[in-house]
Amino acid sequence: MVTTLAPARDVAAEVTDPEMPMLTLEDLGVLRDVREHADDPRRVTVTITPTYSGCPAMATMRDDLVRRLREAGYDPTVEVSLSPAWSSDWITERGRQALRDHGLSAPGPAGPAAGGVGGVGGAGPVPLTLLPVRRAITCPHCGSAATAVTSEFGATACKALYRCTDCLEPFEHVKEI
Repeated sequence: MVTTLAPARDVAAEVTDPEMPMLTLEDLGVLRDVREHADDPRRVTVTITPTYSGCPAMATMRDDLVRRLREAGYDPTVEVSLSPAWSSDWITERGRQALRDHGLSAPGPAGPAAGGVGGVGGAGPVPLTLLPVRRAITCPHCGSAATAVTSEFGATACKALYRCTDCLEPFEHVKEI
């Protein structure tokens, strides 16, 4: 009896982020590549990029990918690629909608200096400022643009805490990187 394997990319694309489980690694833009080896169709190499270097969720992402691919009949290897650096611009529209649906504010464009769309790898010097970060965001609960930062650091380093000054609801904002 011949066993048919589900495409490795499809299996890897279903793995969720351990810190924001409403997002798959593909929707988050962390899943970079899935290569099946020509000499053995069961061997696959998956490449992921952390949202920032030192992200504590990377080990769990790797373990979840390995477990899911093994369950699907593959012999996986997971590699981490730091270049180009991940950008919040890589979050898919489906991922942005999932964030909003779960009460989180999705990031705006990161721009070329952050390695975002149109500027992969950076396009020159990154401006440094010690002033508070100003973001044009809306409340995921009521849609109001009247928001105020509560803390630049949320439950994870990639989120900031805000509150809406109209509906008074607190919410997290996924930072632009």
